[in-house]
This record gives sequence, structure tokens and C-alpha cells, in this order.
Amino acid sequence: MIRIIAGSRRSRRVLSLPMSHHVKPISARMRKSVFDIIRPHITGSLFLDLYAGVGVVGLEALSRGAQKAVFVDKDPQCLKMIQKNVENLGFKEDAKVVKGDILKGLVWLKYYSPQGYDIVYMGPPYRDQENNPLFYSSKTLELVAKDEILSEYGFVIVQHHKKEPLEIPQNFELYRSQNYGDTVIDFVRPANKK
Repeated sequence: MIRIIAGSRRSRRVLSLPMSHHVKPISARMRKSVFDIIRPHITGSLFLDLYAGVGVVGLEALSRGAQKAVFVDKDPQCLKMIQKNVENLGFKEDAKVVKGDILKGLVWLKYYSPQGYDIVYMGPPYRDQENNPLFYSSKTLELVAKDEILSEYGFVIVQHHKKEPLEIPQNFELYRSQNYGDTVIDFVRPANKK
């Protein structure tokens, strides 16, 4: 069972999809660790949850004081479940759930936050239904950089498999990396922003 860890909706349940759906939400341990790291940046932030799954990361951000969260996925079942979770947790006013093919570009996301996003979280699927590695992280990070969707001091959190190399776009820098078993969580920002 998935629960919100902290904030205004602490301990509230987040609904998930059956295991057969191949959506594997981030573990509570990893989520706690990530949010401990970004705690100073959450309050009032504009949060973008890419490959949102059931929306647990964006919901955690809202519970901890993010001003707004935009959830993006292309799977209709995931989008339905995110919408249900948003409503169950009382975040209808603060959340936008949108269907989108992330790998086709992100410039359209400026519509929902013209000043850019303060925190972009991406947890793309590691493997397809046939268990082949997907390697979406570098491509997605490249689109975040190219389509300029970050706010002035925005940064990106990339969750990926340890065997998936992450290519950092030009003018961006990796400033922190955490390992959790098979998963790596990298923190990336424009190189001129400290």
C-alpha cells in the first residue's frame, strides 16, 4: 500500500494499479530520501511529474507545500488513477493531469506554467513489456534543456536504472547522485545556476 509520507496529507493512501500493469511506483525509502534532499525548494514550487505513473511523487510534493503540480503520462489507465488520487486527496485546485508523449517534445508544457517549472521529476519506465531496456532518461533530459521548461532556479531529478548511462546536456551539470540498489537518482541543473 502506498501512502503519502509527510505534509498536509501525511499517511493518506495513494491508489495504485494492479501489478500486471507494469507501473512500479518509487519506493517509500527513495521518495523520503529525495524529498529530504529537496525540502528547502518545495514550498510554493511549481512541480512537474513526468512519466507520472499513479502520481505519487507529484502528490507528495503537493502534500509538502508545492503550489502546483502538473502530472504527465501517456497511459490512459495511469491518467485515470492520477485523477482519482488528486480528487481523493483534495488537490483538484492545485493539480493538472495531462496526457502527453514526453519523447515528442515538452515545449507545450509551458502553457501550464509560463514561468517554467522549479522542480522536474522524471521516473521513466526502465523496461518495456518484453523486458527490453528503454533508456528514456537522457532523451527526456535533453528535451527539458532544449525546450527550456525550467524556471530561473529550476532543477531536474532523474530516476534511472544503474545500467542506463545518463548523458548530461550541454550547459547543464550533475550536482548530486544517490544510489539505491539498482536505481540511481541524479540531480541536474543548468550549469550557470547555483
